[in-house]
Amino acid sequence: MNPDLPALLRLFRTENVGPVTWRRLMDECGSATNALAALPERAKRGGRRAPLAIPDQDVVEREIEGVVKLGGRMVTLFDPDYPPLLAELPDTPPILSVLGSSACLASGGVGIVGARNASAAGMRFAESLATELSQAGMTVVSGLARGIDGAAHAGALAGRPFPEWGGTVAAIAGGLDIVYPQEHAALQRRIAEGGAVVTEAPLGTTPQARHFPRRNRLIAGLSLGTVVVEAAFHSGSLITAKLADAYSRQVFAVPGSPLDPRCRGSNNLLRNGARLAEGIDDILPCLRNASKAGGARFGGFAERPSAWGAPGVEGSAIVDADLDKARERVLSLLSYAPVPVDDLVGRCQFSVSVVLSALAELELAGRAEILPGGSVILLTPPAAD
Repeated sequence: MNPDLPALLRLFRTENVGPVTWRRLMDECGSATNALAALPERAKRGGRRAPLAIPDQDVVEREIEGVVKLGGRMVTLFDPDYPPLLAELPDTPPILSVLGSSACLASGGVGIVGARNASAAGMRFAESLATELSQAGMTVVSGLARGIDGAAHAGALAGRPFPEWGGTVAAIAGGLDIVYPQEHAALQRRIAEGGAVVTEAPLGTTPQARHFPRRNRLIAGLSLGTVVVEAAFHSGSLITAKLADAYSRQVFAVPGSPLDPRCRGSNNLLRNGARLAEGIDDILPCLRNASKAGGARFGGFAERPSAWGAPGVEGSAIVDADLDKARERVLSLLSYAPVPVDDLVGRCQFSVSVVLSALAELELAGRAEILPGGSVILLTPPAAD
């Protein structure tokens, strides 16, 4: 076990410390211990009055022991077995709880997602596709939900010709000790034996609606490409597709009947440039290209370097006066609608390091939240003029 894990986990479990702020604090402070010591002042600078809730050492040690008792382990961003594809994300979770084999996390997989109330034909297609991908040595990544997700996991497990080939990863929104949905308890056990179950949530976390976007980010981040099978408008599967696109990963969609509302979202992806997927031959050649050159973009998103930069890269020295000005400017630009951080950087006229530090302090103060995929929303209104 990483000897720094308790301190790293304390920082990650601290109130208002999201993945981006966690990494920013680590970059600026040099260690989790130093970051924990700096939290009160950084939150105060962001405008917080009440103390932050920082878990005690014994609380995180009990969580670590609980994961081990389940047969799992915790993997940090600094560990050699942290999933390399996931580590590329600017908002990658700094600590994962993993139940199962880390081998299937080491190479790029294929995400398969879709409707919970899927048709029999949609589930049959997802299961068959997952079986073929597994037989080809690919790991199938999904979210353990009803419908398409469950069919994809089952198909991947059925397709493994050898233990070291293929397999499946279930990215879940709750704790490792919580099975959701309950009818997938046996399936989750099989996945832990023939693949891996992974989450960033603490033990005891029961999945709620607000947890699923982060779960969807895990699916997109662990995959070279994501296949959408039967997705209605405004469905969670489309969030996964959008995140995959934001991370420059391939997005595929299976065409469906225009008369079926469960297919309108996936058909719309095709209309906006996602790759058509009718079988494994539509997917594997694109993944080979993606692993060399990055995923294809779709839907009219601008091609430009991200303001987030590479994970773990320290920015230039930050002057307090600049940080104070940047914090005020960022707060004035934020709204209750998500704003890409690239836009904030472009409109603030401060360096990326200064803007990210300002965002970290605002998130610590509970005045802003950095969302999966690199957008920011306002949580409390700016002061009146």
